[in-house]
Amino acid sequence: MAPGNNTHISTFLLLGLSEEPKLQPLLFGFFLSMYLITVFGNLLIILAVSSDSHLHTPMYFFLSNLSFIDISFTSTTIPKMLLNIQNKSKVIIFDGCSTQIYFYILFAGLDDILLSVMAYDRFVAICHPLHYSVIMNPRLCGLLVLLCWILMAMYSLLHTLMVSGLSFCPDLEIPHFFCELNQVVQLASSDTFLNNMVVYFSTVLLAGGPFTGILYSYSKIVSCICRISSAQGKFKVFSTCVSHLLVFSLFYCTSLGVYLSFSATQSSHSSVIASVMYTVVMPLLNPFIYSLRNKDIKRALKRFCLMPDTKAQFSWG
Repeated sequence: MAPGNNTHISTFLLLGLSEEPKLQPLLFGFFLSMYLITVFGNLLIILAVSSDSHLHTPMYFFLSNLSFIDISFTSTTIPKMLLNIQNKSKVIIFDGCSTQIYFYILFAGLDDILLSVMAYDRFVAICHPLHYSVIMNPRLCGLLVLLCWILMAMYSLLHTLMVSGLSFCPDLEIPHFFCELNQVVQLASSDTFLNNMVVYFSTVLLAGGPFTGILYSYSKIVSCICRISSAQGKFKVFSTCVSHLLVFSLFYCTSLGVYLSFSATQSSHSSVIASVMYTVVMPLLNPFIYSLRNKDIKRALKRFCLMPDTKAQFSWG
């Protein structure tokens, strides 16, 4: 491509899930419903945890943070898609696209790292129960969450600045419903070797690191459970990890689906479907998994609905 055609363009076109006009009202209704359910479900988890003093523990502190991140993660992409469908427009300005990339990477990474922190919390609670309140003190819990935010904010900023330094040709179409990093980088007319290397290296580091930490935590948990003599005791201890295991499995299965659909098939349709599962379905299911599998959450939700005036702040230890 001739260097003279390179320019820092001001707009992209988001092709969305379908260009069929008859499907647009159905897509709008479907994703609006899923978005509202996601926000409402995760918001209920936050309110239930904050209003019930029995849930002011590290485990539920991390859960409420996860719910907030899931709301923010979904809000990064779905409102813009709904707005485009409503206005019958596919345009997104470059600054808006860069903003989407930043917050998408930020909240996806926070989801990943926070799941590893929650696995560590379960490891300490099961393997070191007598020292749990000392190890998982409020200072450490707050520091862990803060470090997650700082790390992912810097990581997201790195990718956003690198995208801002690329050149593009005019009239670019993104075969997606949001500005996905790999899709945008592929459209660049300038050299993207450094961008691709940073993406690959950071993906291995930031995905492999938390994944390894989670596996290590659960290997220790399984070892501790096997030393329990009674079957009832084993079940009781393992039941405290079931919700986290389900969310962890859902997160990494959908993440793997997004990666394989993009790198293996290079099919935009497959990539979009996998991304819907990752960005919409996963945050939607998380509150259901925790509320249906967790008696404490169900009890707190009932109390919150019956006594909405009972409010409190986090305090434990």
